[in-house]
Order: sequence, then C-alpha cells, then structure tokens
Amino acid sequence: MKCPYCLSAETKVVDKRDSDSSTRRRRECLSCEKRFTTYERIENANVTILKKDGNRESYDRDKVKIGIQKACEKRPVSVEQIDEALDIIETELRSMGSTEIPSKKVGTLIMKMLRKMDKVAYIRFASVYKDFKDVEEFEDELHKLLKK
Repeated sequence: MKCPYCLSAETKVVDKRDSDSSTRRRRECLSCEKRFTTYERIENANVTILKKDGNRESYDRDKVKIGIQKACEKRPVSVEQIDEALDIIETELRSMGSTEIPSKKVGTLIMKMLRKMDKVAYIRFASVYKDFKDVEEFEDELHKLLKK
C-alpha cells in the first residue's frame, strides 16, 4: 500500500476493524509518519440493477453514496455512518440471492437506512425518490414519518 502523501511503499497497519462486508485499516507511513485509512470490501460487480424504464445497469456503490451524501448535506451525519449504511445496503442486496435487483428495492433500502440515521435526510431523499407532485404528498410523507 502506497502512502497517499509521500507515495512511499513502506506503511504499517496500526488498527484493523472488521464489519459484515468490509475491513477498515488505519495505516501509518514509515517515511513521513502520516496516517490514513483504507477499506477492503467485496466487489459487487455481478449485481445488476433493473431500472424503471427496463434498462439494466451495474450496481455502482459511488452512485448510491452520492445520493445519500446529498440527502445528508449539512446534517449531523458522519462519513462513517454513511459508509456503514452502504455496507448494510450491499449486504442486504447480496442476501437477496439474485443478480438482478429492481431499482425500487435499492431505493427502499436507502430510505430505510436514512430514516434511522436522520429524518430530515430521509425526507430530502424521499421527496426526490418518490417524486412528490404537490405539497399534499409531501405532507402525507411527513405525517407517516411522525407517526412511527
């Protein structure tokens, strides 16, 4: 592993944490002594997302992450919480046992995770994902959220 600061190949692992679908390693460069984090996770190259219009697209973790980050913008949600949510979403997708998963299922999983993390982020994501046509639909979703 090369140091992202000085590009030295001499690094050591100072901490390692395993989760269900990834391994986080905290590393220290032996040359410049700076620390950085690396993640090792299972590649989801064989998962295909079936879009609403019938098109198929390879699962893209970064695309899901960007959507979650936009919903969580200026909210008290850490990068670690987002990465953990992504890991849980991917674990659930893999456990479905299918190589083709409807985009609706992915969106539902994202909303489920956002609802637990931050209700404002959940509403932001839901307003785009569910494509509210008017204020009444938005209010209905808020009422559902407050009832639970």
